[in-house]
Amino acid sequence: MLNRVVITGMGIYSCLGKTLDEVRDSLYTGKSGIIFDPARKEMGFRSALTAKLEIPDLKKQLSRSQRVYMPEQAKYAYCATADALKQAGIDQDYLNTHDVGLLYGNDSSADPVVKAVDTMREKKDTTLCGSGAIFQSMNSTVTMNLGCIFKLKGINLTVSGACASGSHAIGLGALLIQNGLQEMVVCGGAQEVNPFSIGSFDGISAFSVRESEPEKASRPFDRDRDGLVPGGGAATVILESYESAVRRGAPILAEVLGYGFSSNGDHISSPNVDGPTKSLQMAIKRAGIDIREIGYVNAHATSTHVGDTNEAKAIFNVFGEKSVEVTSTKSQTGHEMWMAGASEVIYSMLMMKNGFIAGNINFENPDEASGHLLIPAQTIEKRFDTFLSNSFGFGGTNSTLIIRNM
Repeated sequence: MLNRVVITGMGIYSCLGKTLDEVRDSLYTGKSGIIFDPARKEMGFRSALTAKLEIPDLKKQLSRSQRVYMPEQAKYAYCATADALKQAGIDQDYLNTHDVGLLYGNDSSADPVVKAVDTMREKKDTTLCGSGAIFQSMNSTVTMNLGCIFKLKGINLTVSGACASGSHAIGLGALLIQNGLQEMVVCGGAQEVNPFSIGSFDGISAFSVRESEPEKASRPFDRDRDGLVPGGGAATVILESYESAVRRGAPILAEVLGYGFSSNGDHISSPNVDGPTKSLQMAIKRAGIDIREIGYVNAHATSTHVGDTNEAKAIFNVFGEKSVEVTSTKSQTGHEMWMAGASEVIYSMLMMKNGFIAGNINFENPDEASGHLLIPAQTIEKRFDTFLSNSFGFGGTNSTLIIRNM
C-alpha cells in the first residue's frame, strides 16, 4: 500500500503578489505582471519585456552571514518557504526534531557567475569575488540555503529539469512519501529574474517583441503570439503523508493523486506531441481516476508557436474536443521557468479553493490546434475538485501532476 500524499502548506513570491490572497485576487481580476524594462533595451536586448519583481530585503529575517550566500532566487524561495511552513503549522522545533526533506527546482544562477567573472577579469584577484560567490553561483544554491536556514535533515536535492523543474520536484517528493522514504518534503521551484539569466533566450529570438503593449505580450494559444515573456520568483508547497497530517492536526488542502513524466527523445528545444501525451496519460493512470473527474487543465503553454501547438494537440489527444477548461496562467505571469511547475500548482489550487478559473488573457483568435480546446479568455465561475497541471522543458523533459481538493 502506498502512502497518500497531501499538501498542507503553500507559499509564493510572484509578480502577481507576495501572499496567497494577493495572488488569488490577481488571478481573478486578470491582472498582468508584465512590464517594459528600459534597462534591458540599454543592454542590447531585442525584447525588454519581463515580469516585475523586487528582490526582498531580508535584513530583519536573516543574519548577514546567512544572506551573503543567497542569490536573488534563494531570497524568493526563502519567503515562499517561510509562508508555506507557517500555513502548514510547522515551527522550527518541529523541523529540529523530524527528518523533513527538501526538493526544489532550480536550473541556473547566472547573476553571481557574471559578477564573479567580471571581478576576476577587472581586478585580477580571485579573493575579491567574496566568500559567498561559490554558494550563490551553484545550481543547488536554493537547496543549500534553505536546508541550512531551516535546518532540514531529510533529503536535500536540487531538481534541475529546465522549465519542468518545479513540477518534477513536487512529483518526486510525492513518490518519496508514497514509498515511505520521507514523511514530509518541502517542494518548490525558484527562478532568477535578472537580465543575465535570460539574455541568451533573447539572443535566439525566443521573446515577444510586443513592447508597446507589455500586458498583452504573453498570448498562450493565441494565433498571433510571437514568443514568451520571462518571469520568475519562487513557490513552495509542503507535502506530507496523510497520516502525518492527521496526526499533527494540520490543514489538509489537497491530495497529490498522480505524477506522470516522459522524455521526448527528440529535438533539444522544439517539443513534439508524443512525449507530452505520454506524460498526461501516465499521470491519469497513476491517479486512478476517470478522466471526466478532471475539471481544469493548467497548460504549460508559454506563448511560442511550436510549443503551444504541440501541447494543444497532446491535450486534445487525451481529452478530446472541448471537454474541459484549459488555460495558461503564463498569460498573466509570463514564463516563470524553473519556478513555473510549482507556482502553477499554487495558482490552480487557489482557483480550485475559490471556485473560479482565471481567464487565458489575450486569447483572441484560436489557431488550428487551440481551436479544439475549451479556452476561456475571461475569468469564469466554476467549482471543480480535481485539476491537471503540465510542465515541459528544454531537452524534452515532461512532467504532469494531478491534484484533488480535500
